[in-house]
Amino acid sequence: MKLVIVESPAKAKTIEKYLGKGFVVRASVGHIRDLPKSSKDAIDIEGGFIPNYVVVKEKQKIIDELRDIAKDSDEVILATDPDREGEAIAWHLAEAIKLKKPKRIVFHEITEHAVQEALANPRLIDDNLRRAQEARRVLDRLFGYDLSGLIWKKVRYGLSAGRVQSPALRILMEREREIKAFVPEKFWVITADLSPAQGKSVQFPATCVEEPKTEKEADDILSAAKSGKWHVVSVEESEQTRGPRAPFTTSTLQQVASTRLGFSPSRTMGVAQKLYEAGHISYMRTDSTNLAKEAQANLVSVAESEFGKEYVAPREYKTKSKSAQEAHEAIRPTDAHKLSAGANDDQKKLYALIRARALSSQMTNARTLRTRILSNITDAKISSSAKGSGGTMPDFASNGSRVIFDGWLAADPDARGEDVELPKVAKDDALALIDARSEGKETQPPGRYSEAGLVKELEKRGIGRPSTYASIIKTLEDRGYVEKQGRTLLPTPTGDVVSSFIEQNFAEYISDTFTAEMEDELDEIADGKREYAKTLKSFYTPFHKAVKGKDKIAKITNMGDAPKEFPCPICKGGMVYKLSRTGRFMSCANFPKCLGARKEDGSEIAPPREIGEKCPDCKDGQLIEREGRFGRFIACSNYPKCKFVKQDPAELARTKTGVACPVCKKGEMVERRGRFGIFFSCSNYPDCKTAIKAKPTGKLCELCGSLMMQGTKTIPERCSNKSCVNHRPDKIGKQQVPQSKN
Repeated sequence: MKLVIVESPAKAKTIEKYLGKGFVVRASVGHIRDLPKSSKDAIDIEGGFIPNYVVVKEKQKIIDELRDIAKDSDEVILATDPDREGEAIAWHLAEAIKLKKPKRIVFHEITEHAVQEALANPRLIDDNLRRAQEARRVLDRLFGYDLSGLIWKKVRYGLSAGRVQSPALRILMEREREIKAFVPEKFWVITADLSPAQGKSVQFPATCVEEPKTEKEADDILSAAKSGKWHVVSVEESEQTRGPRAPFTTSTLQQVASTRLGFSPSRTMGVAQKLYEAGHISYMRTDSTNLAKEAQANLVSVAESEFGKEYVAPREYKTKSKSAQEAHEAIRPTDAHKLSAGANDDQKKLYALIRARALSSQMTNARTLRTRILSNITDAKISSSAKGSGGTMPDFASNGSRVIFDGWLAADPDARGEDVELPKVAKDDALALIDARSEGKETQPPGRYSEAGLVKELEKRGIGRPSTYASIIKTLEDRGYVEKQGRTLLPTPTGDVVSSFIEQNFAEYISDTFTAEMEDELDEIADGKREYAKTLKSFYTPFHKAVKGKDKIAKITNMGDAPKEFPCPICKGGMVYKLSRTGRFMSCANFPKCLGARKEDGSEIAPPREIGEKCPDCKDGQLIEREGRFGRFIACSNYPKCKFVKQDPAELARTKTGVACPVCKKGEMVERRGRFGIFFSCSNYPDCKTAIKAKPTGKLCELCGSLMMQGTKTIPERCSNKSCVNHRPDKIGKQQVPQSKN
């Protein structure tokens, strides 16, 4: 028997179909080991930046199971993903299960041919690739822990920085500052609706080629336009070709999926992962536009059968990124003959997008006819202010285009755009004016980045790699540094403060040059051209010294003066902006003598009130009633030194469920509101940390003894223990009955 280990259960299920008897396929379910959360124990810096890995808490059972199967197997084959992350997982599996020289296989698509070919050509674990991933992980931990610790001291507890996250935030903030500093300028757009003199049923718009800067100039041009006789000045027609785009890379897939489907980068990658695991597309983390010869032949064959020989033009694409891994392929369907694939609408839409892009990449150019008509007036009294830069009435331009031969657009019609047909006219032909109007406008600041726009910018600057783009944006959102408004990424006040602090004190370490060069050095480790320890030392020695050198800078206590129209609600004095865990607010400039505060919109925040009790934890603090994001609560006056907190008794009484806590037997399950919404936990928190997501029903699970909670319309009641089959009774038979968590 041979044991094949992959990361994903879905991937394991697909591969198992191709291997048949004599093989057992199991999944590690991602990483099985990682650095410990404690920074002190994570990395032995003096010993050569040696990471001290620990088993991920939930994975010990998986490791034990894999070890038992491996003992009874003739051969163990590691088939994790074909990238650095996959190589690292393979190495961790070998270390945790204690495998001696296990076979390593890679494939870029999950098809029977690819899997069988990989099995016929096994290799050892690539230590250079594994080292490159380890270097990135250690580097990010050192950067994040050192800099985040300083930000906690100097800005606010709980904030964070990251080697790639912080440069991405800087890019967003630079654009935000451009927008705020932008001074708009007024201009006028003058538009005329024209038609051939002999065919007034055909109308077309024409826009003045010059934009007046004053209203008088605009009025004079408009007056002349309405009083004169129109004619065609010139007609220019030019045939142009549009070549197809290269097959998708990770970056371009995320950008186009955002634009056409409205998918966020993380959603795109999640859907693509499912398509890959089911064997529908090639590996989706790639920066290469290469196609294997067999894949190209498959695409050419499908293009010819669907559209005809005149549509086929086999092409090879060169990857622009100098760091691209050319051994990888672009993202493509494993079999382009398959018109549709996927288990749900999202998967089907993304598959269709990938197939259309890959298919069109092997097709002929599209040909379009572009037409430009310039029009003007023959006779009119034109004032000097109506004359353009050439000393005459400025021309009006009409632009149109139509597809002569669709070529690759036949496979990807959504890339076509809108055809604008213009009537057939010749030079000096008379035109009839239907209407003319002017519209005052202002120049606009540069737009904020969308998720797709930020991904494109990160790739352009060499920041991050294909596998990191989605996680970068997700981290910025999770940290509260940016908010999504539609597809736009809007930096928050918290993001502004953190980015400004890092830019002022560590500009070198979040610059485009430094970040891109560090990515290149990691690539050199992967290629075996650079030493692991030497690379980390050359970074960490000056960086650690720079962080230590900022210990004496003053703590940021406020973010500038608040508007004068919002005086302190208590002492009526001035207020300043400050940063809390939930965002920006106004605080009295005389704090802590005066505790007046307002929300960012100017509404008052009720001041803290002593309730006449000593803090039971630190003994010398007073318990005070405060207003928080989710209502009133009681906390110690010595916060943040003392973090004692309890819910307001009145609020507690309102949220009681009448269900006893099954763990401590003393408290009662109460409704609470947290970062991710409403949940239910023991009233004895923090002494008892029992918590569930939905309202308890008062019953205990017959299988594991955990609390039962309210479910959905189809599952009215379910177990709060995620591992129990009663948590999802619709999937009975697919899980094991666990021991009670209680």
